[in-house]
Amino acid sequence: MTAVLSALFALLTAVANATGTVLQRIAARKVPPGDAFSVRLFRHLLRSPAWLGGIAVIVGAAACQALALTLGSLSLVQPILVTELPFTLLVASAVARRRLPAIGWAASVMVAAGLGLGLAAAAPHGGSTEEVSAGKWVLTLLVSGGVMAACILAALPRPRGKARAALFSSASAIGYALTATLMKAATDTFDRHGPGAFFAAWQTYAFVAAGACALFLLANAMESGPLVASQPALTLGEALVSLALGTVVYGERVRTGWWLVLEGLGAVMVTWGVVVLPRADTEGVEGEGDGASGAGRSGS
Repeated sequence: MTAVLSALFALLTAVANATGTVLQRIAARKVPPGDAFSVRLFRHLLRSPAWLGGIAVIVGAAACQALALTLGSLSLVQPILVTELPFTLLVASAVARRRLPAIGWAASVMVAAGLGLGLAAAAPHGGSTEEVSAGKWVLTLLVSGGVMAACILAALPRPRGKARAALFSSASAIGYALTATLMKAATDTFDRHGPGAFFAAWQTYAFVAAGACALFLLANAMESGPLVASQPALTLGEALVSLALGTVVYGERVRTGWWLVLEGLGAVMVTWGVVVLPRADTEGVEGEGDGASGAGRSGS
């Protein structure tokens, strides 16, 4: 029962993140190019009702994600956040008052079916947050931070476009996966030892800092290029890095043997859907920032 509740809260997280992503994209399209990757970027965004609305929705998403991670494993919760992409396209199409074409619906079904097949075959289980050594945490933070820094350094010299957006989005995906990993440790501390231990745990402040960094990088990805470039990197990247961190940091396990065939098939279905989905409605998604003045993430 707890696994079902965890999955439901993860799904709510995906819906909220999708809504927040569309609202942030609308706001980010209006930022002058010279103000990217600077404090001035947030100065512009803080004046945007769309961006503020997006942040409010994402705060709600973070609460749902925390509940999902308290009830279930990182390897269960984070892959469900892949559904954020279909929800993003649906919300963006509704805001732009455009219909999602048949290929968009087909890709959405493929993502949902692939995710269901993959999770059913993998049956994520095990893992513990209490047995993680200080050395493992240090290594996790160094490697994650190092790869994020490499993506940022590769993105900064590039002009606005798909490559810059994808690199910033990849860095953001790692940041959100790290945020979820730290959040899992903090929420488990709260569940076992109460609020005093939660606010005394360094992971509580680390996941807030990692989340803020990931949000800043996502804002730059949204400002740099179209959703067709940023969203697949964010969606797939966050899920894959989260699975890796769940295995390496917490020792979570999935079924192996012949189950790997079904898991691989599910992964192929999800990847196909994620790659095709943004292309299915690029015009509608990109048009909402200019034509929907009254509208305004994460990645789970």
